[in-house]
Formats: sequence, structure tokens, C-alpha cells
Amino acid sequence: MQQNVQQLIEEQLSLETDLVSDRTYQARWEICSACPSLYADTTCLHCGCFVQFRARLAYKNCPNPGGSHW
Repeated sequence: MQQNVQQLIEEQLSLETDLVSDRTYQARWEICSACPSLYADTTCLHCGCFVQFRARLAYKNCPNPGGSHW
């Protein structure tokens, strides 16, 4: 399951052009991985997205209803 999710994320990211740097991604991922709204180490319970995908996109932010964490 985890491998399938990672493959889907990589395929979708290959179609994107507005990505953050590896450093920014790592900082975002660290915040998300500690968030109680992260489900199964893949999915944000606020928006239903794959966090590893969303955190790579420069035009996205954290969807926490109380305010973005990154």
C-alpha cells in the first residue's frame, strides 16, 4: 500500500513545475509528520490529500482550519 502511494505521488509530481526546494519540503514534512491530523503517515485529515504531495507544491499551504502550520 505505502509503495503504491509513493508511486502515485512521484507520478503526479513529475507533472508539476512549481515545487519547493528539498530543504523546504523537509521542514514541511517534519511539521506534518508530528501533526495529530496525519493519518496512516500519508493523508491529511483536514483536506484528504497525500501530505508528501501537498508539501512539495509551492502554491499549497497547510490546510489546518486553525491556520497554516507552514
